[in-house]
Amino acid sequence: MPSSKRKRKKRKKRKVELSPLGAVCAAAGLILAIFLVSHKWDGGSGAERGAKVPAGSWRYGIDISHNNSGKIVWDSLYVMTDKKRRTVRDPYSAKEIKPVSFVFIKATEGASFVDPDFKENWREAGRSTLMRGAYHFFRSSKDGETQARNFISTVGDMRIKDLPPVLDIETIHKGCSKDLLNQRALQWLQVVEKHYGKKPAVYASPSFIRDHLKKEITDNYPIWVAHYGKPRPAREEWVWWQFTDKAVVKGVPGNVDLSVMEAD
Repeated sequence: MPSSKRKRKKRKKRKVELSPLGAVCAAAGLILAIFLVSHKWDGGSGAERGAKVPAGSWRYGIDISHNNSGKIVWDSLYVMTDKKRRTVRDPYSAKEIKPVSFVFIKATEGASFVDPDFKENWREAGRSTLMRGAYHFFRSSKDGETQARNFISTVGDMRIKDLPPVLDIETIHKGCSKDLLNQRALQWLQVVEKHYGKKPAVYASPSFIRDHLKKEITDNYPIWVAHYGKPRPAREEWVWWQFTDKAVVKGVPGNVDLSVMEAD
């Protein structure tokens, strides 16, 4: 009896249709995979890094103004460094974690400019455990006393525990003599000291101190020196040292200026 041959039916391939949610998830997964490959992610070693901190035992401080975009997390400010002493954003990459101890906040500039973020920054810093201080960006083309009044009227009262007011001197306008620069800077320092009963500090680079500032200022007021990329600043006598403007600090978006002072 002859065997009967059965015709096999060809199976049609079924199309798999994703739901809108499934399509979104698939696309997101693809984007994530591309990101991880392109950034060579290896579990944390690709985390955001910033400037290297100098060797030593320090207390850390930041200085901020309206140029620092984004929200500052005042109760969560930490300097985290990896095994090469570079500042890092990711705590899992950190070998050492230290809290930020102090902050200097820009208040004013010249005869009339007021930093638009000063009031909020000053208030929030005052609510935190940080030591806070305010600074004025000096314009050599403007009268020193007028600039001092701008600072005083903006900052208002200071607490006993607040850091001293700071005169930030970085530039000298064309045609201004060394004598006039020092005369106006000294006016600011004297007016502010008399008002607050605190001796102000002076912020400047070693080269600016050497080339433009007289001993009447540098020998009588605390110095906050700005010197980047060096194991130690060129000037020997200083209270604070700003060593970079490209640090990564937890709680501050983007890069930020970072300073140190000797640990107690």
